Amino acid sequence: MALGSALADLKIHPDVMPLKKRLDTSIFMGVHYVFLTSLLTPIHCVVALKEFQMNNQTDVTEFVFLGFSNHPNLQGLFFLVFLVIYLTTVLGNTLIIMATRVSPALQTPMYYFLSNLSFLDMCYTSTTMPVMLVNFFREKKTISYEGCLSQIFFLVTCAGTECVLLAAMAYDRYVAICHPLQYPVLMSGKVCVCLVTGSWLCGLVNSLTHTALAATLTLCGPNQISHFLCDVPLLLKLSCSDTSLNDSVLHAASATIGLSPCLFTAVSYTLIISAILRIPSAQGRKKAFSTCASHLTVVVVFYGTANFNYDRPSEGYSLDMDILVSVLFCVMTPMLNPIIYSLRNKEVKGALRKLVGGCALSGNAST
Repeated sequence: MALGSALADLKIHPDVMPLKKRLDTSIFMGVHYVFLTSLLTPIHCVVALKEFQMNNQTDVTEFVFLGFSNHPNLQGLFFLVFLVIYLTTVLGNTLIIMATRVSPALQTPMYYFLSNLSFLDMCYTSTTMPVMLVNFFREKKTISYEGCLSQIFFLVTCAGTECVLLAAMAYDRYVAICHPLQYPVLMSGKVCVCLVTGSWLCGLVNSLTHTALAATLTLCGPNQISHFLCDVPLLLKLSCSDTSLNDSVLHAASATIGLSPCLFTAVSYTLIISAILRIPSAQGRKKAFSTCASHLTVVVVFYGTANFNYDRPSEGYSLDMDILVSVLFCVMTPMLNPIIYSLRNKEVKGALRKLVGGCALSGNAST
């Protein structure tokens, strides 16, 4: 009801340009306010469900992370490296959001999706990085049972939402290149908001299902997780109860939330590349490809690391290799996204220069 009321109050102009007058700050903050406040409710439900299931007693009250435990003398170095990565991620994505809000040249659907992607990446990395940074200073790297479930919920929410959002961004590029005359209608302000809202809903429903099922597991010990974060497959390994339902739901979600958006994106870019190759002039082909090169790079990095992280064989890999792969997927990808868009997109680079220059001038004027 709250989401319906919030979206019903939005006054969205039917035209696409300029998008700033329709997809303004109130829309951007309003959509995310609804979802971020709704994220907190399922965790309380999961904890309550766990407390009332008397036939499912759990002896484990906390988990011990074994990630990075093979290198006890490098904890300080690891802390500095990951702190720099985290700060870079937050700063880079914040600048992207600010640039897309204040620059008139970036008031288009493509950059509206980009600002949402940047916001999502900040949420994604903030799910795991603060706990990991704190644990570098602790001899026993632990997380409470409730904290582990909460981390799973937010991690799966962000990962699932990003999968669907990247597919929505691919659809935007497909319409822009293959059907440019229909672009104002097919990618109106209302459509953009619906695509972003649908992405968050897919991630939320998927995450709530996995978290609720994880709360029904019987965990008798050991309580050691060979990782630096909590995830559904890692928790299933510690269960001493039947996990067939959890496994089935996990495979179904991998096909619907993971594989389907990936295939949709692949088909979209196949059609995009085919349309670009039919452009007679080399300059026209270069200009058309430049509009989707950044997103294509982000898609390859995200889906490539995600598939290698979740679909590779579980046997034959050391703890260090598992940690490295997860770092690439959970830590490096959110940091690389703003860098990729900044390096390969002239409009974003120009907006960032103006934003940073304006901030510098304001600072000099105040002094």
